[in-house]
Amino acid sequence: MNIKNISTLGELKSSGYKSKSIKEELRQNLIQKIKNKESAFEGIHGYEDTVIPELERAILSKHNINLLGLRGQAKTRLARLMVNLLDEYIPVVEGSEINDDPLNPISRFAREKIKEAGEKTSISWIHREERFFEKLATPDVTVADLIGDVDPIKAANLKLSYADDRVIHFGMIPRANRSIFVINELPDLQARIQVALFNILQEGDIQIRGFKLRLPLDLQFIFTANPEDYTNRGSIVTPLKDRIGSQILTHYPETIEIAKTITQQEAKLDLRQSESVYVPELAKDLLEQISFEARESEFIDEKSGISARMSITAYENLLSTAERRTLKSGEEKTLLRFGDFLGVIPSITGKVELVYEGEQEGAAAVALELIGDAVKTLFPEYFPKVEKLQKAEDTSPYDELVEWFFEQSGFELPDDLSDEEYKERLDSIEPLNDLIKKHQPEISKKESYFLKEFLLWGLVEFKKLSKHRYTKGVQFKDLYGSYISGL
Repeated sequence: MNIKNISTLGELKSSGYKSKSIKEELRQNLIQKIKNKESAFEGIHGYEDTVIPELERAILSKHNINLLGLRGQAKTRLARLMVNLLDEYIPVVEGSEINDDPLNPISRFAREKIKEAGEKTSISWIHREERFFEKLATPDVTVADLIGDVDPIKAANLKLSYADDRVIHFGMIPRANRSIFVINELPDLQARIQVALFNILQEGDIQIRGFKLRLPLDLQFIFTANPEDYTNRGSIVTPLKDRIGSQILTHYPETIEIAKTITQQEAKLDLRQSESVYVPELAKDLLEQISFEARESEFIDEKSGISARMSITAYENLLSTAERRTLKSGEEKTLLRFGDFLGVIPSITGKVELVYEGEQEGAAAVALELIGDAVKTLFPEYFPKVEKLQKAEDTSPYDELVEWFFEQSGFELPDDLSDEEYKERLDSIEPLNDLIKKHQPEISKKESYFLKEFLLWGLVEFKKLSKHRYTKGVQFKDLYGSYISGL
């Protein structure tokens, strides 16, 4: 039988429908998913052994939940995915402002309607997608917004006294009865507003302008917050903390592989970009390593966090940089180049909070340093380590390459080279080709060009070569030759 065909209270009772609280609903559906070995949180990566087990325990315990973590750690995404643990449809008394359960009405409107119509009381069905409410805590949020207030226009139209509870206009929380209610950035909510949540969380009653209504609201609260030592604007008041059953700590991806999976999943790419730009795996690793370096950088405020959104927008910018080059050159396809990474700088500068030393350096300079640090970190995974101190008689795997640059007046890679010209220029450096063959013999020809540039940038970072950025490209030189020439 299609439950949506049930349209009256009598039919609902005859169907054998049983009421249950939202927390029981979540619990039962989660139990079923666990038994069926299904994931309750599809699309969330890196939390399989940490956050998700804690979240599932909290749901099984029927707790209100606080997700505590830095920005860009999928806190709101987790909350939204909990909708999938709700029943597909639930019945409500038709016309009820607060989603009254026909078998357990709590509002005056619903009780009077059932008293008047009895078994013929009309009911309607709401889908689980309509049972998710979200509010961002900002300083201008009021008790009236969240809980309700007296409506003088309603009082005048219905000719009611202000002593009549029918003059009440319900706020967001009562209207979200039998739903998931999320308050994002809870510490930003003024303390007096947080206090107004006490009774709702614990006793189930609400107070509006002197009215004390026993409304046992049925809600699953989820709060999100940044660590209190970062959000200096406010904190969670202790009695409210005491009423939140589980506080769960979120975290950033712990490996580059997880970070790459998230970026590939979330990046909004045009089909043309995906088809026209070939991105080597090393380039994807390097992009994620930039975020890892940023979280350790002395120039960046670690308490502010480095959102996963930085890697996502940087990846979008990276492909757009390569796509723009193809549009200007008239080519249909291109290989991603190391020089394209300069296009991700706007994605970095807008998403990092610099400390004083970082401000002195400048956001763009810090972004360039992060790219350089990422190169230095990944370099030993592909090529022999560059020793800092060497005796005069010691040899290095890079001696021939450095000597090649010493003999040249400079090697330039303009940004607007066609793919064919770009490959020819890199192929012309014979010692570079030899190093790739020796240390990365299995790499494909397609991937080798980015690796060649990566090797050159790595030697710059390890002070074996020098690099000079000019308006339309980059020039590599022997380190000492650069000093002699004054560059």
